[in-house]
Amino acid sequence: MKINTPKSRYHLKIKKKDLVLDVGCGDFPHPRANVCVDKYTDSNYHRLSNLRVLDGQKFINSDGESLPFDDKSFDYVICCHVMEHVPDPAKFMNELIRVGKRGYIEVPSLTGEFLAPMESHKWVCLDINDKIVVVSKKEIGLDKPNLDFSNLFLYHLTSSSLAYKLFIKTHPNILTVRYEWEQSIDFEINPKDIEIKKYFFQPWGKKELEQIFPKKKILTDFWNNILTFGEIIRTYFKS
Repeated sequence: MKINTPKSRYHLKIKKKDLVLDVGCGDFPHPRANVCVDKYTDSNYHRLSNLRVLDGQKFINSDGESLPFDDKSFDYVICCHVMEHVPDPAKFMNELIRVGKRGYIEVPSLTGEFLAPMESHKWVCLDINDKIVVVSKKEIGLDKPNLDFSNLFLYHLTSSSLAYKLFIKTHPNILTVRYEWEQSIDFEINPKDIEIKKYFFQPWGKKELEQIFPKKKILTDFWNNILTFGEIIRTYFKS
């Protein structure tokens, strides 16, 4: 079940002694992972640059839909920006549940994929009522977008606009779905329920907008912006 919506993959409830697996580590392995798994060792089609493993991490070449580990062999399983690539997301998530006791999934949201589509992505996702809802890009016509603003929203504004960086960090649902779980993951692939499907096939009204982007109290939003700005400044000087 879902236990949290972290601000990012660096705000996870991982204990000091947890054995941590990163599934689909690619070129951006999580620094807390003890073991890293990736299917592709000689192709960058699904990532931006070459495969990378950090010092002290063990690497295993394996398919995420068939992991070579015993049941519940890891305390925590991290999976960031991988599920949208796989042929069978249900099989993939069931493998995460099988090998891990707890974990974290991060994927592009429906709005994120619309703004910054990737050819290698097969699926779009939303977190609706604490359930990961997954829909085929082809089914909703996003498999062949007419326009692609990936460079603008993912790279140019991130590096050139402090206001944009602050906005995205305080409104991460714009680009991503972030789902921390324990014991199991509640998910649905290509839903049949009309109330769920309308999020993917119809313009969003007030109800849908407030479901995906809940309103915040002005004071709460103000302090969130102040804290996030401080975090950006600390990260800048640390780097």
